[in-house]
Amino acid sequence: MKYDLIVIGSGPGGYVCAIRAAQLGMKTAIIEKYDTLGGTCLNVGCIPSKALLDSTEHFHTARDKFETHGIDIKDLSVNMPQMIKRKAGVVKENVDGIQFLMKKNKIDVHHGWGSFKDAHTITIDKGDEGTEEIEGERIVIATGSKPNTPDMFQYDKKRVITSTEALEIDKVPKKMVVVGAGVIGLELGSVFARIGTEVTVVEYMDRALATMDKDCGKELVKSMKKLGVKFHFNYGVSKVKATSRSVTVTADAREGEESQEWKADYCLVAIGRRPYTEGLGLDQAGLDTNDKGQLEVNDKMQTKKDHIYAIGDVVRGAMLAHKAEEEGVLVAELIAGEKPHIDYNLIPNVVYTWPEVASVGKSEEELKDAGVPIKVGKFPYKALGRARASMDTEGLIKLIAHKETDQLLGAHLIGARAADLIMEAVAVMEFKGSAEDMARMSHPHPTYSEGMKEAAMAATAKRPIHM
Repeated sequence: MKYDLIVIGSGPGGYVCAIRAAQLGMKTAIIEKYDTLGGTCLNVGCIPSKALLDSTEHFHTARDKFETHGIDIKDLSVNMPQMIKRKAGVVKENVDGIQFLMKKNKIDVHHGWGSFKDAHTITIDKGDEGTEEIEGERIVIATGSKPNTPDMFQYDKKRVITSTEALEIDKVPKKMVVVGAGVIGLELGSVFARIGTEVTVVEYMDRALATMDKDCGKELVKSMKKLGVKFHFNYGVSKVKATSRSVTVTADAREGEESQEWKADYCLVAIGRRPYTEGLGLDQAGLDTNDKGQLEVNDKMQTKKDHIYAIGDVVRGAMLAHKAEEEGVLVAELIAGEKPHIDYNLIPNVVYTWPEVASVGKSEEELKDAGVPIKVGKFPYKALGRARASMDTEGLIKLIAHKETDQLLGAHLIGARAADLIMEAVAVMEFKGSAEDMARMSHPHPTYSEGMKEAAMAATAKRPIHM
């Protein structure tokens, strides 16, 4: 079977690329090693984790806020098996949706392990069903990533776990040690802290969310401490020992302090992800990876074999589903002769804790280090009428503009619906807009979005109305 385009991997980057290619008239095939489509994001990542984040936030709100709202509930409890069942249902709906889209767009789906036989031929190992070969004029590698689990962690998928196993826990743990204060560690840490687990976060760096704006990480730590989460920064894990019933984690201080040891039901390893490029037979296609396991690509996402492309987590840049999607669309449209573009500076990043954290553009630290003259506008959620009404007063909105031109250079939010609010900043920045542009736009009252307007006013002329 010959195709115009073969996509290896059916995660957000892969399936979006395949759909766009089919829309543009290409005969397209997609290869997925698992029985279901959607990759990590839909099956064991973005979607199931958000389902549990929402479920546990509902419980937390009912327990801690409903009485103030005048809603009395007796015998409130967590039904963990039902939470997991609902999560599985959400995953199935999304996965089934991708299968429908494949049929709708007449994309051939091949289940099995795809690897290069040569630069244009892919061998698909279907296990007991044997193998088949397909040829592609062009091929896209979109195989994503997997959790980073160094040998010293003794990763056993039982007591020492990653996000994949954490999403299947059906009994509330008494204690959990989370190694890593990045996005995944804090999201899943908050899931379990809300329902009563004693969560300890161990982080090698000196702060949480080290790749995001300092103010956001600082505020999120404050919020999570209210849930009972304990943080230990500047500690590196030196030993992990698991038994059938528990796990003991030892960590050494980077400076001065003594080592610490924690015993828990689980150790969740959340120290990042690595590209999933093993077993693809890259050498058969004349390709190799760098020391990070990534494929090197140009601005058109082409590898050194210009008919083979790579997108998403297997190439440089943030490991984000929406970044992979944009790259998938870019590849399909470039092949079709169109002229798409991606501004990587304007790909937003979101942490789905509650309050949510979202950012786009440059941080204050990055701009100062680069010698860019800036002005900063901040506005706290507690000054918003809508936030008071919903009892979501934690957080702030921080906008950064060029001191001389007023062009908006960065937006960093922590608070209710920050994941949605960030898109206003993305849109303004995409069109090279200024803080004053945002400040002059009418924002509906009462909404969280008014905080964007107030922060813009604070940045552009130091004139917020409600602070």
